[in-house]
Amino acid sequence: MNEYLNDDFLLVSSVGRSLYHEHVASLPVVDYHCHIDPQAVADDRKFEDIAELWVCKDPYKWRAMRMNGIAEREITGEATNRQKFTAWAKTVPYTIGNPLFHWNALELKRYFGVTDLLTPESADAIWEQCNSQLSLPRCSARGLLQQANVKLICTSDDLLDSLAPHRQMFEEKSALTMLPSLRADSLLAVETTGFVPFCRALGAKTGIVVDSLAAFKSALKVRLDVFAELGCRFADHGLDKPVFEPIAEAEAARLFEKRINGAGLSDLELLQLKTTLLVFAGQEYAARHWVMQLHIGAQRATSDRLRSLAGPAGGYACIGSSSDVVPISRFLNHLETSGSLPRTILYTLNPSDTDMFASLTGSFAEDGVPGKIQFGPAWWWNDNRDGIVRQLRALGNLGLLGRHIGMTTDSRSLLSYSRHEYYRRIVCNLFGEWVEAGELPRDESILKKLVQDICFFNANNWLAIDQGECRV
Repeated sequence: MNEYLNDDFLLVSSVGRSLYHEHVASLPVVDYHCHIDPQAVADDRKFEDIAELWVCKDPYKWRAMRMNGIAEREITGEATNRQKFTAWAKTVPYTIGNPLFHWNALELKRYFGVTDLLTPESADAIWEQCNSQLSLPRCSARGLLQQANVKLICTSDDLLDSLAPHRQMFEEKSALTMLPSLRADSLLAVETTGFVPFCRALGAKTGIVVDSLAAFKSALKVRLDVFAELGCRFADHGLDKPVFEPIAEAEAARLFEKRINGAGLSDLELLQLKTTLLVFAGQEYAARHWVMQLHIGAQRATSDRLRSLAGPAGGYACIGSSSDVVPISRFLNHLETSGSLPRTILYTLNPSDTDMFASLTGSFAEDGVPGKIQFGPAWWWNDNRDGIVRQLRALGNLGLLGRHIGMTTDSRSLLSYSRHEYYRRIVCNLFGEWVEAGELPRDESILKKLVQDICFFNANNWLAIDQGECRV
């Protein structure tokens, strides 16, 4: 195992090894988009066993176990944590070629010093080795983040979440910065049965009766202000299929009242109302100097059976069809024309859209704002080595790779910060390959700045972390 996962893991060239070990390995981590449980961090939670920490809430592992024929009872069901760990151990040997194989080994080694591969044969010993350390301070929620040198995490929080964990961390003035990040899907979900109850709950939360579009917007502003008070700098929308069908405000108000009173809307009317709300959201983000994230191209409606068993984020979604760039372009242009285009990160799930969205980053710019539109890091199905390299090459070919804001975990696991190491090794190796091929100068000062900026400083400076406020 030591031979396999040695210090030069994924680093083929001497230049890549030098860049990583001398200039990148010790940099802090800025994780501007994750799904870590903020209450676990605020409480500095300690975990009962390695399965609770590592297996029981990880849809990546769930999916792999299902494909390996593991019964749902041993994945998300009522099996014991020990049984779920055993099920994962049975699956790991079959994940060769999948980034899970690398992540699994990195996580066990970096956090627990485990150097054996997890297999059915080694499972008992690894279970004991990991569990024996979980009571130590370095294995609490914050201890794990400290081990990974995490400087900032931005969690994903619903508009109606209490944000109590963030207030707790803010008042404590912890060395770790944990900020809320608005997951804003609920405010656009006008077609769902939950939208009217959501509006009622929003009204109860804000003291505003949500019976009109104007009241809805007023209530949204109240909640956005609460997020802003606790340092929120990001809002995120899952646009599985991009939309942009603008209509007059009066017509949008009519459609909202129709919907809030329980009536259905046509497909076109739904798109029109969604567009109105998305534009309003973008304008509010710009006014607050927030960053807007658009996650594009997921196909979430697959197995109804698994949705009923594992919930809406249960690890059964897949890559969606190639996206239409026209609605996104029109949406960004609409905001820019009105002087309210926030800094934006575009993520695409379909690899065939990589070049398209990488090129779109150069279509909207602002004087004095480097990298205003970012092509986000390789996301979800693309955060493997091939996908990361594809994203970096596309941005190099079509955008400004040197302005890229680097990796984010997009994960629910506290152990997933080894993915930043994985990413950084791939970045350094790619630059090393370019140098060895004569495509880049063998100039340490240039190379050092490039890899350090991509792996840390661009995100840190783009967010003005050290200044305490988000910089336009």
